[in-house]
Formats: sequence, structure tokens, C-alpha cells
Amino acid sequence: QVQLVESGGGEVQSGGSLRLSCAASGRTFNSEAVGWFRQVPGKEREFVAGINWSGDSTHYVDSVKGRFIITREKDKSTVYLQMYNLKPEDTAVYYCVADAQGLWKVVSNPISWGQGTQVTVSS
Repeated sequence: QVQLVESGGGEVQSGGSLRLSCAASGRTFNSEAVGWFRQVPGKEREFVAGINWSGDSTHYVDSVKGRFIITREKDKSTVYLQMYNLKPEDTAVYYCVADAQGLWKVVSNPISWGQGTQVTVSS
């Protein structure tokens, strides 16, 4: 498994933007699909966005389509989640995830998880 460390969370007003970063260690990271989940206290973790190993295929939950963009930089072993037009309902702990079995696995049940970073959107 790879090790994942998130950064970039914080507090922003409704309509604002944030960029989350996930730095990975492990020799297999660049061959793995990666993504982001989020969780609100008392609720299950929710898939947000994913990208395949080559970076040419992405998938998003409907609620963030058109507002969030996931990208990866293989030379830096880093994946990003650029978030625009943030809403109070985006408030959650965001987790970086990865899985060598591909994007479909990242969407459903990824094996590797980071520790999470808090995003708070105030109205």
C-alpha cells in the first residue's frame, strides 16, 4: 500500500475556492488510481472524485460536477482536488485514497487512505 498525506484544507466562505493536495510515497503510486472521499460526522464516507493511473479518465459524484477538478502530477507523486464555488454542504473531512485495481475500485472501496483534512465552508 502507498502512504498518503493530505494538505490544503481550511475554512472558506461560501462561493470560495480551495485546492487540496495529496502527497504519496510508495513505488506503485504512479500505477494506481487515486481519488477523494469526504465524511461528515454521523454520516458514511462519500466518494467525491477519482482519476485513473494515466490521468485520462475521471469520475465525480453528481453534487460536485462542474465545481471540482481532480488532477495528478506523476513526477511529484501528488494528486490535487481543486474546488470552486464551495457550498456549506461541502463541509467535511476530505480523504485521499488510492487503489492499484483501478478507478472502479477507487470509486467503490479503495484500499489505501490518508488521515484526512478538514474543509469548512461558512455561509
